[in-house]
Amino acid sequence: MIAARTSKTFNHTRRYFKIFIISLILKNRKKKSEIKSFLIVVVIYKNCGRCDIFHLFNTHTLFIFGLLFQSNSILMNKNNYKIDFSFFDGFPDMCFIVNETGEIKIFNDAASKRLELDGKNPDLFFDYVELCDRSEAENIYKNSLTNSKTAEYETRLFFQKHFINVKLTFIPYPSDGTKEKLMLITARDISEEKSKETDLMRFFNVAENTVNPLQITDLNGKMIYVNRAFEKASGYTKEELIGKNPRIFGSGKNSSKFWDKMWATITSGKEWVGEVENQKKNGEPYFTQLLVSPIIDKTGKVTGYFGIHRDLTEKRTLERQLIHTQKMESIGTLAAGIAHEVGNPLASISALVQVAQRTSNDPFVNEKLGLVKSQVTRISKIIRDLVDFSRPSNYELELTDVNKVIQEAVEITKVGTKAKNISFETKLNPELPMLPLIADQIQQVFVNILLNAVDAISEKKSESSLDRIVVTSESDGDFIILKFSDTGIGIKEENLVKVFEPFFTTKKEGKGTGLGLWVSYGIIKSFQGDIKIQSKIKEGTTFTIKLPVH
Repeated sequence: MIAARTSKTFNHTRRYFKIFIISLILKNRKKKSEIKSFLIVVVIYKNCGRCDIFHLFNTHTLFIFGLLFQSNSILMNKNNYKIDFSFFDGFPDMCFIVNETGEIKIFNDAASKRLELDGKNPDLFFDYVELCDRSEAENIYKNSLTNSKTAEYETRLFFQKHFINVKLTFIPYPSDGTKEKLMLITARDISEEKSKETDLMRFFNVAENTVNPLQITDLNGKMIYVNRAFEKASGYTKEELIGKNPRIFGSGKNSSKFWDKMWATITSGKEWVGEVENQKKNGEPYFTQLLVSPIIDKTGKVTGYFGIHRDLTEKRTLERQLIHTQKMESIGTLAAGIAHEVGNPLASISALVQVAQRTSNDPFVNEKLGLVKSQVTRISKIIRDLVDFSRPSNYELELTDVNKVIQEAVEITKVGTKAKNISFETKLNPELPMLPLIADQIQQVFVNILLNAVDAISEKKSESSLDRIVVTSESDGDFIILKFSDTGIGIKEENLVKVFEPFFTTKKEGKGTGLGLWVSYGIIKSFQGDIKIQSKIKEGTTFTIKLPVH
């Protein structure tokens, strides 16, 4: 019988255990005497802080240090002594002795309180097991009893219209020489663990399916978790990222002081937010707003770091487009003033040159005057382009056949001497709807693009039978999509962002004004459309124009 009971809890190497010192009176069968003893039992708790009663019988996690008797000279044998079942009243888990038919013979205090069995004579243990699990639980019970092997099973116990999530452990029990087979069943309440498991699964599904890239790192900054969005954004697989430092996709654009400040913030237990430029596996830049939060355990200690990225790539692109548009508007406003101030003097110069040409018979002088006139004409054209871009058109919108305008633009371009060895191909969708446009302006756009394509092909060192310009038109229902592709020399990547800026040109000096594409950009935008460019050196260039279908 249990005479006294005391306990003390210890914390050692992150494992928790409790020492139960139980005063027992053990009966010696042979000598028919009673010996007072103290049973010292160390129960090791799992990290969640709950004791698994099954571990009482499992030497991997439970150690019975010994029986300390008043007479230390007595060598004890486990078969010589019996312990009263009230011994199990000191344990938090429910314990039952059940016979082979499932009848409950005895139960401890924990079972009595949890299942409200005070003053009752419970019948069959499996009447308490959830109905859908009952058959399987009984089979496991019978196999354990037959094979004399311990078994475990998770289910729910039902009582008074309530359920308890439990982990059952079936332990065959010696029946003291009788023919009746008995089983010790322990039922550990795992409701809290199940609740945490459910919460964890919910958070995991949220993390895996969110559109924002997520990452978790250890204290050294090595990644221990990334979600699917992170893999998609970075271009790396989870296997390539786990165990690596996030610098694997760093662009090097952020200074070391920038990262030092971040580390100083998060190691102090505070959140950090900043905008970073990363680099995808394929080398593309990837702009994000990064929030890093320390992961803190219940003792207040930082155990890792959680990072969430918000993609800013589209935002940065829109910002650049906005700045570019504002720049265009500013230059257009300036151009109107310049055109007025420069236009009148140029008209006077042109008139004087023409007068001088008519009055001079000197071939040399007339040649030089001709050069002056050509340059005046060139400057006048630049001014006209500036004015056309900066002021609203006086033309009215009319329903326009885009395919017809494309064909006319191609015919105009073919007339040039540079285009005589170039093949022109048109693949036009005859089902395109008519669009409200200004035909002269949209034709100017097409001619500008086609002339640039001709110049790009002519700049190649050698002619080829593959030199061609392909124009296509199609519709996706919302937009008419036009593509102008050439097999020219191509444009360097660093120049692609500049092609729509005024006065920018890759042609030799005197060969281009740098205003054609600038004006074309303004015209397309005035029709609520969009124009983009793709190019590769020595492969060619493609302009894509999208015009909305109203």
